[in-house]
Amino acid sequence: MKTALSIAGSDSCGGAGIQADIKTMTMNGVYAMSAVTALTAQNTTGVRAIQESSPEFLKDQIDAVFEDIFPDAVKIGMVSSAELIRVIADRLRYFQAVNIVVDPVMVATSGSALMKGGAVHTLIGELFPLAVLVTPNIPEAEILSEQSVSSKEEMIRAAEAISKKNGCAVLLKGGHSVHDASDLLYENGAYQWFEGQRIENANTHGTGCTLSSAIAANLAKGFSLAVSVQRAKDYISGALGAMLDLGRGSGPLQHNFDLNSRFADEV
Repeated sequence: MKTALSIAGSDSCGGAGIQADIKTMTMNGVYAMSAVTALTAQNTTGVRAIQESSPEFLKDQIDAVFEDIFPDAVKIGMVSSAELIRVIADRLRYFQAVNIVVDPVMVATSGSALMKGGAVHTLIGELFPLAVLVTPNIPEAEILSEQSVSSKEEMIRAAEAISKKNGCAVLLKGGHSVHDASDLLYENGAYQWFEGQRIENANTHGTGCTLSSAIAANLAKGFSLAVSVQRAKDYISGALGAMLDLGRGSGPLQHNFDLNSRFADEV
């Protein structure tokens, strides 16, 4: 069985972060592992508190995984400090990790900030050059490209700027667009649109985590980047379309919408 490692924060309500990553990777057919960058106290309405892992403990988690079950892909999500980012980059370089997908998580769906000041520059300088793919949404792409993004033409320009500056492919997610949910993949100087219909579901907590984890899982299985993106988009459309409704805020997706095992039967 292929394997994937999520390096990200824990979400106590289970809709995003490590919990979403493990569910997504499992549903996409790989064995999921984790290294926790931070504990968060949060629910669908917001983040109450964040407690970071120490750099030493994060290093120990990553080393323990790589030394025993070498991952076929690595997804990096919430990393709130520059110090932790440097630890991750150091260990990934040391172990020569492959199929690295970076989801530059800066703000939670609820609007809560998840990254300390100065960490963005370290993220760009240390992790982007190691990545096969970076997956910003439009607000994140505006920060990373230092450009305004409000149209498909501006999405292309921003993705191109991020890709050329950092030497990695970019999947610029259009979910924050007013008109549709089409995503743009910019890779090796060329771009490709992945069209999507907006699903009228207010419960979008963890969509970015889910998409990037699904892409990493498919890369681990040997699919090309473009095919991995399409399979991930199909999966997330199903999870959104299942219309799970939990919590008082922006609730989670139904990651197990296509679970057909007898062990999942209800009474």
